[in-house]
Amino acid sequence: MAKQAKATKANGGDNFTRWLVIGMVTLVVATGAIFSVVSQKTKANESFVALKDFKVGAAIPATVDATNGSGITLNPEITKTIDLWEDPQCPICNTFEGVNGAYIDDLVRTKKAKVVFHVVSFIGNESISAANAEYCAADEGHYLDFHKAVYLVQPSLENSGFFTSTNLLKIGTYVGLKSKSFVDCVNKASKLDQVKAAYESMVTYKVQGTPTVFFNGKLWQRKNSGFVLDEFSAAFEAS
Repeated sequence: MAKQAKATKANGGDNFTRWLVIGMVTLVVATGAIFSVVSQKTKANESFVALKDFKVGAAIPATVDATNGSGITLNPEITKTIDLWEDPQCPICNTFEGVNGAYIDDLVRTKKAKVVFHVVSFIGNESISAANAEYCAADEGHYLDFHKAVYLVQPSLENSGFFTSTNLLKIGTYVGLKSKSFVDCVNKASKLDQVKAAYESMVTYKVQGTPTVFFNGKLWQRKNSGFVLDEFSAAFEAS
């Protein structure tokens, strides 16, 4: 009888220990989840600091060329053409933008080139969301600004949870995109058909990665391992 009582006490002790451990694990998990949410929010706020003094350019009409992989086309009337393939989450595309973005922006704004942006989304779901938002921005005439802003806040890790509808809309506010049409377009993912078409066209044009550039339909094969503005501009001038 005494042994049975002892066993019962032991069992009670085991149960207490087990529930104590479960409670501690739950607390750790909950604390970790809270920390993760706070950390993500902090990182997002830090990212938006890069847009604090963002200068918005004049609106530029854009068309989507269904015959060219749903490319977002600026200055369609100009013959000299640059086709640029990018994924919004691609870190190398961000590097490319940092080196050549201002030059390409100037080519568009001074009407020296037709530039077709092929916004592909092979890295993950966040690429799809960001690409959709870029198509929405194109409808509003501010593709160049939004495209630049996306790279300025691009997280160091892909699919980190940053490119949500909320954050994409916040990016939009920094470039003057506050209209109901833009908000609805982002929230409803209204451009998924175009995003899908752009992604699928990679096979058609034999594009295997990003960034990829064509000058007047000819693939640009850079000579330097990195991106050099003088090399890029010379290749454009020679095309």
